[in-house]
Amino acid sequence: VVMENQVLTPHVYWAQRHRELYLRVELSDVQNPAISITENVLHFKAQGHGAKGDNVYEFHLEFLDLVKPEPVYKLTQRQVNITVQKKVSQWWERLTKQEKRPLFLAPDFDRWLDESDAEMELRAKEEERLNKLRLESQGSPETLISLKKGYLFMYNLVQFLGFSWIFVNMTVRFFILGKESFYDTFHTVADMMYFCQMLAAVESINAAIGVTKTPVIPSLSQLLGRNFILFIVFGTVEEMQSKAVVFFVFYIWSTVEIFRYPFYMLSCIDMDWKVLTWLRYTVWIPLYPMGCLAEAVSVIQSIPIFNETGRFSFTLPYPVKIKVRFSFFLQIYLILLFLGLYVNFRHLYKQRRRRFGQKKKKIH
Repeated sequence: VVMENQVLTPHVYWAQRHRELYLRVELSDVQNPAISITENVLHFKAQGHGAKGDNVYEFHLEFLDLVKPEPVYKLTQRQVNITVQKKVSQWWERLTKQEKRPLFLAPDFDRWLDESDAEMELRAKEEERLNKLRLESQGSPETLISLKKGYLFMYNLVQFLGFSWIFVNMTVRFFILGKESFYDTFHTVADMMYFCQMLAAVESINAAIGVTKTPVIPSLSQLLGRNFILFIVFGTVEEMQSKAVVFFVFYIWSTVEIFRYPFYMLSCIDMDWKVLTWLRYTVWIPLYPMGCLAEAVSVIQSIPIFNETGRFSFTLPYPVKIKVRFSFFLQIYLILLFLGLYVNFRHLYKQRRRRFGQKKKKIH
């Protein structure tokens, strides 16, 4: 008799965004469930197949904050998906009013995002909505989208060809000349590297004006960092141009880009080549720290040369009259270099987790 009166609760998984809550009830073959919200409490009752076989399952959840009293649900063969709108768009620290989480409730890792990721998703949706409105007000959206895709495809193609030329040239010369090729790398490929790196400013501009969804800070930190090494450390000091470190800096830069740019090219025409996608989201893991190290070595090697030549050093005006050496700024740059690595690493790691993380969680 006790068993008959016992209330059976299904497994319930939850996730949230700023504006809504998602509940996934693990019950299969459900028909006509009774789902309602009264006085901020969700009531669920349904006949279905759950952990205790075919039975009537029910549960009640009192939400942490106010919600709209009209839940929307969708039945699938294996579960019931419920969406509840929050009264106020904000992030909740937990789902229920009671601090202790009910035993039947667990996070839905397939839909789970932390607050910063959810904010990025919210911004992306808002951006998408504003872009849509902008396109509608400007005329035919299809024409503008195809123009934008064509422009991005051509930009990525030009960059891919440029960096491929650098990569192939350096590889061939290394196989023919061996270590000797290290010392005249700059004189052989610098012109093409100048062209590619000046053109890379387009990426930061695209990010800033919303043509692409790339965050501005990581894009700008990479652009300024590389151009500082290329134009100032290598470009203005002839003694640096014949050093072996130039080979390693240029080779790592071009290796990263020959996977990145074709990935973006294919994205422009809505193609996804799995091998290339994996390489684009993976090769940076060893190459970015190696590139950062090579750049740091080039800065350290240039410090005594800048001190000796006095290039870019200056004396503060009277009454201070202190000579400020350019090497002081190079030392600050070394710190910024590793900060930039952290910013880029964090951004790329989040991208990689968003691309591959959820698929891994689904494998049982």
